[in-house]
Amino acid sequence: MRLGLSLGYQTATTTPAAHLALAREAEQLGYAVVWAAEAYGSDAPTILAWIAGQTERIDVGAAVMQIPARTPAATAMTAATLDTISGGRFRLGLGVSGPQVSEGWHGVRFGKPLARTREYVDIVRLALARKPVAYSGEHWTLPLPGGPGKALRLGFHPPRADIPVYLAAVGPKNLELAGEIADGWLAVFHSPEHAAEPLGHIAAGRARRGLTMAGFDVVPSVPVAIGPDVAAAADVIRPYAALYVGGMGSREQNFYNALAVRMGYADAARRVQDLYLDRQLRDAAAAVPQEFIEATSLVGPADRLADRLVAYAESGVTTLSVTPFVADVESGLRTLRELAGALDKSGVGG
Repeated sequence: MRLGLSLGYQTATTTPAAHLALAREAEQLGYAVVWAAEAYGSDAPTILAWIAGQTERIDVGAAVMQIPARTPAATAMTAATLDTISGGRFRLGLGVSGPQVSEGWHGVRFGKPLARTREYVDIVRLALARKPVAYSGEHWTLPLPGGPGKALRLGFHPPRADIPVYLAAVGPKNLELAGEIADGWLAVFHSPEHAAEPLGHIAAGRARRGLTMAGFDVVPSVPVAIGPDVAAAADVIRPYAALYVGGMGSREQNFYNALAVRMGYADAARRVQDLYLDRQLRDAAAAVPQEFIEATSLVGPADRLADRLVAYAESGVTTLSVTPFVADVESGLRTLRELAGALDKSGVGG
């Protein structure tokens, strides 16, 4: 198992310079990849280009580029360009986002996300392979019929025609799709103790193509808060967990809430959501079970880290991407160093 760094997106408390400092430290420590995200603020490709131009070895990955934000051809162009400027270090993570962002921010209907994702990846791969982009699907038809359009091919030669594609997947059917059409899975709220169910769906998708899990990258994004007291460290993670379980989506459609239910936290997930949607944010955070946070995060004293890293590796994780929940850059750098030391101590580093 290798370590990765998940930077998320820019917020009111972060800066590109701070993220670059963390990425450079991760590179020096031997981390495999640094990921950037996007929602409806900073975009992932710009941050990744900024980091790629100021690092040498560490991979740069989108976790994720939103499918409703770009045409498949635009994503292929961006992926090829990022792979070129990074010297073949780019990883393309894709996700459909959620109904609120897709329809409210991008003006793209959220319906049939699985079919749209499948077609999208088909076209991206076609373009990256520098084949004429001709496609006839339910959601995309290229070129458009009856007009002047023609089947074009990517206009330059990137370092690789097979840039690795990752899917952010939560639900069972989307997990199977990730196993079938992608090179890796970007997971959230991943627990070693509950890994068998989602990885079973991934394996089922792989089996459709006659493949095993060999070579497939399992990449959970794991919050980290290191401190002498486990409960106090978990409290740092609570608002984040409450946001996703309680408020990321609607009462009728929240993929992260459904995930918590499948993990056995149905009553708590319902209460967190009720409180969050009623704008009782502190109470919602307090209602997130301590067990859930400990299962899906790295919290507490540094000497607990090695054992949890072993658990993640044994559960099938191949790249553990960590998100330091810290107050300043120096604390983030220290967290990255402590995690690298814990991985060495664990004996599961690859």
